[in-house]
Amino acid sequence: MLNISDNSVGEHVKLHNYKAYKKAFSKTHYKMFNRLLKLFGILCVITLFLPWTQNINSAGLVTTLTPDQRPQTIQSVIPGRIESWSVREGDFVKKGDTILHISEVKSEYFDPRLVERTNQQIKAKTSSVSSYQSKIGALNNQVGALRKERVLKIQQAKLKVKSDSTDFEAEKLNFKIANTQLERIETLASEGLKATKDVEEKRLKNQEVQAKVISKENKFLNSKVELIRIVAEYDDKIAKSRSNKFTAESNQFDAEAQVSKLENQNSNYQLRNNMYYITAPQNGYINKAIKTGIGETFKEGEKLVGIMPSNYDVAIETFIDPIDLPLVHIGETFRIQFDGWPAIVFSGWPNISYGTYGAKVVAIENFISPNGKFRILLVPDAEDHEWPKAVRVGSGAKTIGLLEDVPIWFELWRKLNGFPPNYYQPTNSKVEKTKK
Repeated sequence: MLNISDNSVGEHVKLHNYKAYKKAFSKTHYKMFNRLLKLFGILCVITLFLPWTQNINSAGLVTTLTPDQRPQTIQSVIPGRIESWSVREGDFVKKGDTILHISEVKSEYFDPRLVERTNQQIKAKTSSVSSYQSKIGALNNQVGALRKERVLKIQQAKLKVKSDSTDFEAEKLNFKIANTQLERIETLASEGLKATKDVEEKRLKNQEVQAKVISKENKFLNSKVELIRIVAEYDDKIAKSRSNKFTAESNQFDAEAQVSKLENQNSNYQLRNNMYYITAPQNGYINKAIKTGIGETFKEGEKLVGIMPSNYDVAIETFIDPIDLPLVHIGETFRIQFDGWPAIVFSGWPNISYGTYGAKVVAIENFISPNGKFRILLVPDAEDHEWPKAVRVGSGAKTIGLLEDVPIWFELWRKLNGFPPNYYQPTNSKVEKTKK
């Protein structure tokens, strides 16, 4: 309150004699103003002790809860040329509906009878496999017959060897007897009891027996040689038959491999024919045709058209600073303000805010994003108001994370000093409720 006395101006100046002084200081409106200032000061002091909810503010985008519900682009796994479109932008399509038809651009697939010709090659190679199988069966029979014949021939040769061996032993015995008789007749002849003619006959007979011994021995050796020859001959025949069998088996395996390769190519050709029609992977709306026109070519993996699934669960994707990351937990409560949706927001007093909606934290990213913040995912709070139906994926949103309740003076002091919000852990009841 202004207090001006006569002495402050001067001894000879009388302010109360002026009309302006009388008009200014004779009124009581300044007293009311001072009372209002005092009342406002008292209200401000009381307000400083009111509760304030610490919060984390950040910008976010409307997205979907699961990746398969988010907008996607449709690509072609093969290169091609656009022949016709079956839809327009904004059309609703069901899973499996044809979106566009494409044609081939690679020369090796131009033949319209490619699948039919491949089937013919498969039949020819399959017949070749059957022929090799028959040949292998015949060679197996041949090997079996040769083995049986070998056994019989060897048995026959062994019997002949045994017979010749017996004859050889008998002739050796005859030769021994002839020698004994010759010695005896020579002794008798020396004593004059036998004539010289008898001695010569015994010598001649001894020579004949000796010749027979040599002949029998030669025959016995030939029988042994014949046994060895028979074994070697049949072993060679069997080995040759088995070699032919292995060659046939190798050719069979090669033919089977070619059949498998042709069958694989045939399956690929049939699947490739089905890929000439680009279909919708799920129910949704055609957003934008990326490749347009008729006759436009593209490579495999190029984006052709965008689609938005018709059934999705709305969620909010938002980012928080690393300093606020320890304050956010799974199941934490957030308030959401959607872009274009009327709202009156008091971030510290969520109970009196209007136009905001409740949300819960369901996912917290473990690695920092390229923007230097951590990504979190929010879903509607089942215990709060239902989110607006008009909200679309991709629209903006403002998120407010609700933390600890503190007095307003403490929050102002924290803001002035640049301190982070109070670090805290959710109560056990909240954690258990979140788990349930």
